[in-house]
Amino acid sequence: MSFKTPDLCDEFEAELGKTVRVVAPMFQRYGGRTAFCGEIVTLKIFEDNTLVREIFNEPGHGKVLVIDGGGSLRCALVGDQLAILAHKNGWEGVVVYGCIRDSGDINGIDIGVRALNTHPQKTVKKGIGDRNLALTFGGVTFHPGEWLYADEDGVLVSAKALTQA
Repeated sequence: MSFKTPDLCDEFEAELGKTVRVVAPMFQRYGGRTAFCGEIVTLKIFEDNTLVREIFNEPGHGKVLVIDGGGSLRCALVGDQLAILAHKNGWEGVVVYGCIRDSGDINGIDIGVRALNTHPQKTVKKGIGDRNLALTFGGVTFHPGEWLYADEDGVLVSAKALTQA
C-alpha cells in the first residue's frame, strides 16, 4: 500500500485534530520498512516486555502494535528477536513510546519501527501490562481498532482506514 502522510493530511484536512490526528514528531525511524500502516493493537507496559512477545506470537497481518512504555529510557522494550517474531507473524510495524535495542539488526528486518531511542539493556520479565486500552502520548490518543500511518514525514492516527488495501 502506497501513501504519504503529507498527502493524507491534505486530503483529510477537514478531519485533522478530529478523526485524523498527527502524533508529535518525537520518534526515531528503525526497521527495514520506511512506511507502514495498519489497524492499531495497543499494549501498556513499563520496563517489562513479556506481553510484547505474546502479542507478536499472534497473527499480525494488517496490524500495528502501539506500545506505551511510559516513555522510559532505562531499557529496551523491543529487540531483534521480537522484531523477527513480529515479521514472521506478519505484523506491519510497531510504535514504541520507549526504547528498542539491536537497532542495526532491526534495520535489516522488513518491519516498520518507531521508538524514542535505543538502549542496550533488556527488560525485567514479570508479565505485567494491559492490552487493548486507549493510550495517550505524543499529543494523541491511540484507540484499539483505529488506523496508524507512518512514513518519513511522521505518524498519523485515524478513526477509519484512509487508504485502500
